[in-house]
Amino acid sequence: MCGISALISLTGAQPLLAHVRAMTDVVRHRGPDGEGYALWSEDSSLQFFGGPDTPADIYTSGIAARPERDGARSDAAAMVALGHRRLAILDRSPGGHQPMVTRGGDAVIVFNGEIYNHEEVRAELVALGHRFESRSDTEVILHAWLEWGTACLRRFNGMFAFVLFEPRSRRLLIARDRYGVKPCYLWRSPRGFLAVASEIKQFTKLPGWSARLDAQRAYDFLSFGITDHDRHTMFSGVTQLRGGEYLDCSLSECGEANTRIQRWYVPTPSRVRMSMEDAARRFRELFTDAVSLRLHADVPVGTGLSGGLDSSSIVCTANGLLRAQDAAAVQNTFSACSDVKEYDERRHVEQVVEHTGVSAHYVYPSVAGFFDRLQTIAWHHDEPIGDSSIFAEWCVYSLTATTPVRVTLDGHGADELLAGYHSYFGHHFADLFWRGRWARLLSEMRVTQRQHGYGARFALANLAGLGAPGHVTRAVRRMLGNGHAGTRWMETGALGIEERDLRSDLGMWQVSVDAFSVSQLLASNLPMQLRWCDRDSMAHSIESRAPFLDYRVVEFLLGCPSEFKISGGTTKRLLRAAMRDVLPPATVTRQDKVGFVAPEEIWIRRDQPQRFKALAAAAVTRGEGIVNGLALERANRIIDGQEPFSPFVTRLIGFGHWLDAFQVTVR
Repeated sequence: MCGISALISLTGAQPLLAHVRAMTDVVRHRGPDGEGYALWSEDSSLQFFGGPDTPADIYTSGIAARPERDGARSDAAAMVALGHRRLAILDRSPGGHQPMVTRGGDAVIVFNGEIYNHEEVRAELVALGHRFESRSDTEVILHAWLEWGTACLRRFNGMFAFVLFEPRSRRLLIARDRYGVKPCYLWRSPRGFLAVASEIKQFTKLPGWSARLDAQRAYDFLSFGITDHDRHTMFSGVTQLRGGEYLDCSLSECGEANTRIQRWYVPTPSRVRMSMEDAARRFRELFTDAVSLRLHADVPVGTGLSGGLDSSSIVCTANGLLRAQDAAAVQNTFSACSDVKEYDERRHVEQVVEHTGVSAHYVYPSVAGFFDRLQTIAWHHDEPIGDSSIFAEWCVYSLTATTPVRVTLDGHGADELLAGYHSYFGHHFADLFWRGRWARLLSEMRVTQRQHGYGARFALANLAGLGAPGHVTRAVRRMLGNGHAGTRWMETGALGIEERDLRSDLGMWQVSVDAFSVSQLLASNLPMQLRWCDRDSMAHSIESRAPFLDYRVVEFLLGCPSEFKISGGTTKRLLRAAMRDVLPPATVTRQDKVGFVAPEEIWIRRDQPQRFKALAAAAVTRGEGIVNGLALERANRIIDGQEPFSPFVTRLIGFGHWLDAFQVTVR
């Protein structure tokens, strides 16, 4: 896992090395194990440079991209500059140093991520006559590009963002993995260059930068708590490649980069036509292989463990694989707990710990720690944080960093793929109703009420709110507090904001479980969770891997009937069936859902209401011209218990800290 930087001049050769170095230095946390730079101009060959964190043996190695020492020819004019910070996970030798170039200088790359099936792709390329000089997955990307062009992307099972440049053809490829696990941002400077980065903060070090608000995205965040749902960011002019997208263009076309982005991947599941038992067996095969691939590393690997079904499945599967290789192997797990009983998962975690014999590590996020780290987290996240679960995850990676573990396996994507959130019950009811399966619907309503307490009002509201004529659904959502009747606490008119129901635009009100799942996976939920995880983990130089987002697992689950996921008052049925003889029995049958969360409502309403009121007031003052006094009134009503609890208070505070951290202006 690493940090990448790239600058492409749009106006002829210019000094770029100092700028790309500044970009790369600001994300040292993403790669403290090494750094490197490459320059290219029309009248010279590729030049490579090192820096203070470049390991000494790189300078004396025989690699094709062996660099000159820091400072040499730093004012050289160039058309393309690449920068890299390395977190050494695979092939920690000089052979894995970046930027990496083919021996003949055909292509050079900076890469962030992991290609889990790189050994299989390498074997295929060797059979085609390619010769390799390292064990690095980065070198596999280079040769795969030379052999297959952009079609190489479909052969990779992994998480990645990279910039690849062909000097002879002056061709540039920027690509991001299928689901956007690894970040990739673009910004065109008024000083005449296109910049590419792993984190938005890298652009703040460049000439011509101005942190200006994208008011529409601020509205989307403050009103709905949703970010990363399209290419735009909260910073005006900063865009991102979305999951499954790439930019393939010549240098002369880079000025129109955002109009040339193409999609290379769309999920294409095949309908699964087998029994539940056979599907569970097949899922377990795919999932076990996904976990196995993600255990490969040249550094210690651990697992996040919330005590829920998803993380427990990863821990138990990984434990079996590791013990099969070495009976004495000890796996490390990392968990967030709470002093507030109803939020504390430790008893569930300890069931898995006892079942597997792992070495467990615990952290207890506190409200004092939350206040202390708010500004630091705002800086690392690049965009405002929306709830305290981000802080709980931050604490887990902070704990991990105190151990030798540098890679963790985490459960992102499982809820979206397996109908794990309880909101899926509403879609399940509506789907049955509109398909005319009323007897089944009544049965499902009864069992869901018995197991989860969701009564007739919940069921009827969802039936009316999903799939009914527009005026009916809007009225029902407003009645339940889920509608959108305008945002008087935000200066929408002055800012030119289009007031809209973003949840509807993103498909969150679609009837079927399957459609809701795709919306959460690709637009409304998972993309922002992946950004949070990337920033929380990389802030502590930890690589997070997500077995549930192996594309084979994703496409298999998307092809399964919804009844395999949610039915009989039970979520994640297929996962439970697949893991029945792997997990502790109490974990298999567990029906509640918590995950890595902090007791946000307790902190806000009971423990520190005055502190939260003061922070909300400061956020409104800082956000003058964006939000108004009505925002503070709403925050205070929530804090005082006069309005149903929602994350609005944390969103507002997070927004204010973000404005400060990046000195964002409205115009």
